Amino acid sequence: MAKAKTVYSCTECGATAPKWQGQCPGCSAWNSLVETAAETGSHRFQSLAKSAPVQKLADIEAADVPRFSTGVGEFDRVLGGGLVAGGVVLIGGDPGIGKSTLLLQSLGAIAGQRKTLYVSGEESAAQIALRAQRLSLLEDDSKACDLQLLAEIQLERIQATIEAEKPDVAVIDSIQTIYSEALTSAPGSVAQVRECAAQLTRIAKQSGTAIIMVGHVTKEGNLAGPRVLEHIVDTVLYFEGDTHSSFRLVRAFKNRFGAVNELGVFAMTEKGLRGVANPSALFLSRHDQTVPGSCVMVTQEGTRPLLVEIQALVDGTHSPNPRRLAVGLEQNRLAMLLAVLHRHAGRSEE
Repeated sequence: MAKAKTVYSCTECGATAPKWQGQCPGCSAWNSLVETAAETGSHRFQSLAKSAPVQKLADIEAADVPRFSTGVGEFDRVLGGGLVAGGVVLIGGDPGIGKSTLLLQSLGAIAGQRKTLYVSGEESAAQIALRAQRLSLLEDDSKACDLQLLAEIQLERIQATIEAEKPDVAVIDSIQTIYSEALTSAPGSVAQVRECAAQLTRIAKQSGTAIIMVGHVTKEGNLAGPRVLEHIVDTVLYFEGDTHSSFRLVRAFKNRFGAVNELGVFAMTEKGLRGVANPSALFLSRHDQTVPGSCVMVTQEGTRPLLVEIQALVDGTHSPNPRRLAVGLEQNRLAMLLAVLHRHAGRSEE
């Protein structure tokens, strides 16, 4: 058997090189080349859009982008007011943080008004139904009973289902588990993720189906796969939170149809994720008396002002060199704020 030919692909830009190099020849990133199987076949790259004639900018009719609700108020806030027909959303987060739960609740809330499709490459249909039952989505009068499920990882079958069912919203959970028969590499590889994401984006633009893709993250907290994945989609969301806490945050880092750095706050309960209308109440401690070393400040996340509490504690040390520690605030930023107070406000932390 002939030895399989391999190439080295950049996880940042997707560029390839015949041998390993410390620096990517395409984007100059360091240590970003990984070994992958070389693709064969003349049909590897397919057209991502139908051919269209050249048009003048003045001849193109500009109209407001229509939106529709996801059924979850905090999710709508992060997206800029709701989903856009033909838009592609990528949401990433740590395992077990609640990505699938949020999307299942969202589709269940709008299944009565819109046609929805949940494509799972990680769980069977029975597992998803069991989770929906735990979330009380399968009651007799529930809208979620009309939600359509598909357990599939082959891209071509998913494409055929979307074209046949014509859903308004489709969830792909997750993009790293999907593979295309046009490529020989394994699911989750740089080539597979890039090609599957591009083909799903093409389907969304041509059919008007809003597609939400779930993405895995690396141990550094970045989205797994090539960086081009974030450039292909319209919106990039990150699901954040501590597994030891019931609160979750969803942030928008890219949004072609709305504001970036928007924040959605959720609380994980027995019935799933619940939107928090007044998150300032979560970040403030209630004291019967004034406590030294505690103050409240106002910060802004996107379009939402938040009240947060800052607490300071000073104690003696047995070490000859005192230390300054910070939790929830960058150490360098703390040092700069203290330097500004010392120089311009005459305040010293000593």
